[in-house]
Amino acid sequence: MPLSKSARAGTPGARSVRAIGSTLLPMGVVLLVSVSVGLVCGSSGCAIDIVSHDDLWQLRWSRVAMACVVGALLSLSGALLQLLLRNPLADPYTLGISSGAAVGALLMTVVPMFGFVAAGMQLGAIVGALLSTALLFLLTRRRLLAPPTLSETPGISLILTGVMLAAGLGAISSLLLVLAPDTALRGALFWLMGDLDVEGVGSWIWLALLIAAGWSLLQAPKLNVLVHGEATAYLLGISVPGLRLQVLLIASLATALAVSAAGAIGFIGLVVPHVCRMVLGNDQRRLLPASMLLGAATLVLADLLARTIAAPVQLPVGVLTALLGVPVFLLILSRRA
Repeated sequence: MPLSKSARAGTPGARSVRAIGSTLLPMGVVLLVSVSVGLVCGSSGCAIDIVSHDDLWQLRWSRVAMACVVGALLSLSGALLQLLLRNPLADPYTLGISSGAAVGALLMTVVPMFGFVAAGMQLGAIVGALLSTALLFLLTRRRLLAPPTLSETPGISLILTGVMLAAGLGAISSLLLVLAPDTALRGALFWLMGDLDVEGVGSWIWLALLIAAGWSLLQAPKLNVLVHGEATAYLLGISVPGLRLQVLLIASLATALAVSAAGAIGFIGLVVPHVCRMVLGNDQRRLLPASMLLGAATLVLADLLARTIAAPVQLPVGVLTALLGVPVFLLILSRRA
């Protein structure tokens, strides 16, 4: 006999869905308010009349949209890497992916046939990030594909390899900055510190966010088991090596696309997942979507400050996220001490 409406509403699955929805609703409201403020306000003041400020509105919408998608990608990547590496200091730049993107983008400023072209830098950044990810996988594939044990996880190997890759690629980036022509040097430096000043957001990056978010929601139950340890997940029948590769791939692609679109924007992927974890706990069904929503809202507000705090001069948004992220993260650490 089919269940009544009241009985269905009382099932554990229905209660779980309602609980997740109720916890994510405040994050959605924060994002909506942030987007509204970012659209209305800017370095030239507030413009509520959309019709008479059409060009200004289009410019602000482009920046706000880019901030939303980049902030969501970075926060999702940070949350996934903190889970995979089992390290609270893990963020989208831990594994050297952003350093590879920087090398690829800077190569486009040095090679004369390209010069300083935004599209060329984005293409170079994507290729550089993907190549650095492939190199990371080749160097750590034995640990990644190994069955889990009680005494060791591949997180330490991944972190150490990523740090070394980041150091080497960072040295190459410094060399490319020295070789870059003066006409492209300022733009390259601005991009390296985070730049949301783009003409529009391509549909490809929204599609990438949709795919990453969909995968995260589908795999959230398995990721919840992984929180309790790889050995536990393995005993419960989860293919841990396969799940590791999927997490690494999604996090790496999210980071690569975010960095290629807007440069290196730090602390979003480090701080936002910690804030969400303190408020919502470690349930990945809540944590991952909440991190995306709050990451988008945070970057929108940080970009608004970057546009207005020293107007008419626009500051690199990565500088603002670092200035805001450092005290917030120190406050989180002090509360845990």
